[in-house]
Amino acid sequence: MPQIILTGIFLGIGLAMDAFAVSISDGLKEDNMKVGKCIFIALIFALFQLSMPLIGYFVGHTFVQYIDKFIPYIALALLAFLGIKMIIDFFKNKNKPQEEITHQKIAVKVILIQGVATSIDALSTGLTFADYKIIEAIICVLIIGVVTFTICLAGIYIGKKSKVLVAKYADLVGGIILLLIGIEIFVTGLIGL
Repeated sequence: MPQIILTGIFLGIGLAMDAFAVSISDGLKEDNMKVGKCIFIALIFALFQLSMPLIGYFVGHTFVQYIDKFIPYIALALLAFLGIKMIIDFFKNKNKPQEEITHQKIAVKVILIQGVATSIDALSTGLTFADYKIIEAIICVLIIGVVTFTICLAGIYIGKKSKVLVAKYADLVGGIILLLIGIEIFVTGLIGL
């Protein structure tokens, strides 16, 4: 059991890094985000991060081998779409007064796309604990979810507090972060790291 807990913690930390960066971006974009929405975003990221390895665990090698080669393209497309949209928003709002820019809202559909985009590469992670019993796999993915939730909540808080430093450039910075994460997932997926 200690091995399962450690595996869950380390997988959770590793898998949550993309979601952490996007959480910072979300905090930058919506600096007046209410606590409930912060929790909602972190929960969405956690649910997707725990569900993808669980799907990988249950469907096994057969399904994952067919979809695995498309994962980098899907992640890049989703994150590039969101990143480019944020960069375009930055240039549209460039000449608006600061107070109009600082209180933007992140739509639920955007949060869901972010959740899928940052977690889809975790699908094949479920294969790493294919030898676990069902209860062990569930414990492992629950730990991944808790770790992701905690890290993403911290990321949103960091983003909200950092807004003061990058205020007017939040969309630009957030968009660049999303593009870089998409490129990182794409390149890592292509070279098989």
